Amino acid sequence: MYVSDAVIKRLPTYLRYLDMLLADGVYRISSNDLGKIMGLTPSQVRQDINTFGGIGRQGYGYPIIDLKKHIEEVIGVDKPQNMIILGAGNIGSAIVGYTGFGDSGFNTLALFDNDVAKIGTFVNNIPVKSLDDLESFVSNNDVRIAIIACPAKFAQSLCDRALSAGIKAFWNFAPVDLKLNGNAVSVNVSLSESLQQLSFRLKQLI
Repeated sequence: MYVSDAVIKRLPTYLRYLDMLLADGVYRISSNDLGKIMGLTPSQVRQDINTFGGIGRQGYGYPIIDLKKHIEEVIGVDKPQNMIILGAGNIGSAIVGYTGFGDSGFNTLALFDNDVAKIGTFVNNIPVKSLDDLESFVSNNDVRIAIIACPAKFAQSLCDRALSAGIKAFWNFAPVDLKLNGNAVSVNVSLSESLQQLSFRLKQLI
């Protein structure tokens, strides 16, 4: 099934707002009200949700708990997913320090590095392991996601090793586009590019 990038990007936003509604004691919502909260039209909300199978009844709205569960299943976060971080430098350590991943269904099991001074230490209670242990660790711990947090010159070689070990998904913080086979996916994260986009939008306001 083809799903547009725009819809995929909106799905986590739906979850965020549904969590906020549940925290406020709201358990049912119409497409009109959900659209107002998210800045979407009611028809866009219905179209997004119906892309993956209908839920809710016309004139009755969406049960928020059921809708949240439905979107979690669509995204694949209804069950915990194990991930590792390749690189225990500033970026890798900062990522490990974020506590929200566990609440979103992602478990960081280990960081990997080739710096002997870091191997055997812990970053926020997550162990730093040798890259020599990468393949066996992935095989023994059902790891599905690798976060690339190393310098650009090492990114592709580490990606290749992780691919060979069975990793299928990469969250890439290195400033380089990864070359993948047809059975793997990646999402690039560039802080500088995001700031440049913000700068462009700011320029349009001046």
